[in-house]
Amino acid sequence: MHWTTSRFVIDLDTPKVMAIINVTPDSFSDGGQHDSTSSALRHCEQVLKEGAHILDIGGESTRPGSPAVPLEAELGRVIPVVREAVKLGVPISVDTYKPEVMQAVLDLGADIVNDIWALRRKGAEGVVSGHPRCGVCLMHMHRDPQTMQVAPMDGRVLAPVRQFLSDRAAALETRGVSRERIVLDPGIGFGKSVQQNFELLASQPELGLLPYPWLVGWSRKSSLGAVTGRTNPAERVSASVAAAVLAVERGASVVRVHDVRDTVDGLAVWRTISAPLGVA
Repeated sequence: MHWTTSRFVIDLDTPKVMAIINVTPDSFSDGGQHDSTSSALRHCEQVLKEGAHILDIGGESTRPGSPAVPLEAELGRVIPVVREAVKLGVPISVDTYKPEVMQAVLDLGADIVNDIWALRRKGAEGVVSGHPRCGVCLMHMHRDPQTMQVAPMDGRVLAPVRQFLSDRAAALETRGVSRERIVLDPGIGFGKSVQQNFELLASQPELGLLPYPWLVGWSRKSSLGAVTGRTNPAERVSASVAAAVLAVERGASVVRVHDVRDTVDGLAVWRTISAPLGVA
């Protein structure tokens, strides 16, 4: 299985680690640590040394309750980092739902659009379908970042999440985007309760029945804090690695993480026991 992107065809036969590069002052876990161009680029270089395969650059926090960031502010944060990051020789993803930002970063050579809104904002589908080969990640989100955890989904979530993402991928294919360009994300923590998030992890093989690769992001999420008692996101590294390994074991092709070195190590252990069984 492969993921076709602007400059790279990513081999997904072995799981890939996507490093989170937050160029924001207010992200839930590491806000403000890399909110200048120079510090963000140093972080990019560091996580590549630790084994990251993809860099995911974001200029707007989407933590529960976070306010929307004006377009010019997001462009000002993201553009200088992407302009330099595309020179690092690895796939560059940009975490944004604004079509203007998508177009700007693709014009700079970015490889992947990672959209929490699954291209539902006006003009977003057109940007991706108008590009000859950029990759895209479509995520499930219930409601919006301001209200998603105030009123999360009701009941069992596997079927509605799977149906939503199947419909969004089909809509994109109808506009001429090849299946090889599309990856799906169940949206852990985006409008789901703790129980519902773990339902998605437990049932992840059923999500895998759709003909697309899966990207999963558990890193430092509050659901991990709920089951471990770790209120500080920075103390959830061990739980995050466990969730990433479980996600890969259940079929995820890409895991999106803060803690690259620890995740790479965890996946190395999984790969060692899985390879003889023909899993990896």
